[in-house]
Amino acid sequence: MRGALRHRNFRLFFFGQGISLIGTWMQQVAMIWLAYRLSNSAFLLGLLGFCGQLPILLVSSLAGVYTDRWNRHRTIIATQTLAMFQALLLFVLTLTGLIAIWELIVLSVVLGLINAIDIPARQAFLIEMIEGREDLSSAIGLSSSMFNGARLVGPSIAGFLIATLGEWFCFLLNAFSFLAVLAALLAMRVAARPSRRTNQHVLRDLKDGLSYVVGFQPIRSLLMLLAMVSLTAMPLVVLMPLFAAEILHGGPATLGLLTAAMGVGALAGALLIAARKSVLGLGRQVAWASGAFGLSAICFSLSDLLGLSLGLLALVGFFMMLETASTNTILQTIVAEDKRGRVMSLYATAFVGMAPVGSLLAGSLASRIGAAHTVQIMAGLCVVASLLFTRQLRAMREQVRPIYRQMGILPEVTSGIPEAEGPPLEVP
Repeated sequence: MRGALRHRNFRLFFFGQGISLIGTWMQQVAMIWLAYRLSNSAFLLGLLGFCGQLPILLVSSLAGVYTDRWNRHRTIIATQTLAMFQALLLFVLTLTGLIAIWELIVLSVVLGLINAIDIPARQAFLIEMIEGREDLSSAIGLSSSMFNGARLVGPSIAGFLIATLGEWFCFLLNAFSFLAVLAALLAMRVAARPSRRTNQHVLRDLKDGLSYVVGFQPIRSLLMLLAMVSLTAMPLVVLMPLFAAEILHGGPATLGLLTAAMGVGALAGALLIAARKSVLGLGRQVAWASGAFGLSAICFSLSDLLGLSLGLLALVGFFMMLETASTNTILQTIVAEDKRGRVMSLYATAFVGMAPVGSLLAGSLASRIGAAHTVQIMAGLCVVASLLFTRQLRAMREQVRPIYRQMGILPEVTSGIPEAEGPPLEVP
């Protein structure tokens, strides 16, 4: 796991972003609870999630084109600064009592637009921070562990602060937390990466990126399964206040515990990925982890005991992280460098951009059939998707392993793979 931390830029980012993400998770829990307190509506909870993540679905792919053109380091500095001002505005409106559900939705859209640019830029910038591919798996695993460590700490703090001081204090702390990541970004020594100048139209660049993904089965299949997992996960996140209040008969502290339980499991999954020494077997891991994620979510939806629910949510977080981090690792190692931004923008679209569809679907279904049945239906579809993905593994392996061998990404892996007969494979 120490591989990626050998690189100064990644160390700075790891600790700075780790502090900022604690504030981000605090704000997310506070926004969900504030929306539930203001509206007491499952549908509006779903609408809030839908509006906040819809920009990622609509804009992220186009942002990926510019990620391949712009200086990624400066782009991230700009997006993090804008997110800090969004948190400050949310703090002021809540503290003064002027906040309304429609203002929450508007500010959620603003943050979604910022994230639509930030996420693909941050994913594509990862390779620049570690200065090579040999520590890429370690960096992805540690980044995921940072994210989920914050998911463990942030909601727990948020639940206590909401109950004692109110949601406004969470928003204030989140605004201040951005100073840590901005300081880390400004302290980096990044090699000059000139902007890619091209006369090609943006839409043509976008079409080239989409054609690349659609034409290469491993990337296409991985993104489709990831989209299904994301679609399944959103009902759990969006409807968590209903599980906390109506099924488990708790309050904001219970909500914080439930969200943190997912973080515990996800952190364990991320550390497991970070400890891997090769990418062999990640395809199989993606397949079984997505199925286990769906089954764990179904079991959680059937529980009305807090202790059991916390344990099942830990499993949900663990298997979801194995699936998403393994997918990220495979994509980052096989993608062509000149299309990295566009592919990672599609990763963001599948991982985060499908969430608005899941949020709206969750809110609509839950208002008719209840939160538990909504989760059961979506999780069942995820299990079916994992079985379909498993049937494609052999064909995917035939395409991916020769690419690893030709590119020399993982010498310890390639030495054990026999040379393929015939002419060299063109790396997509």
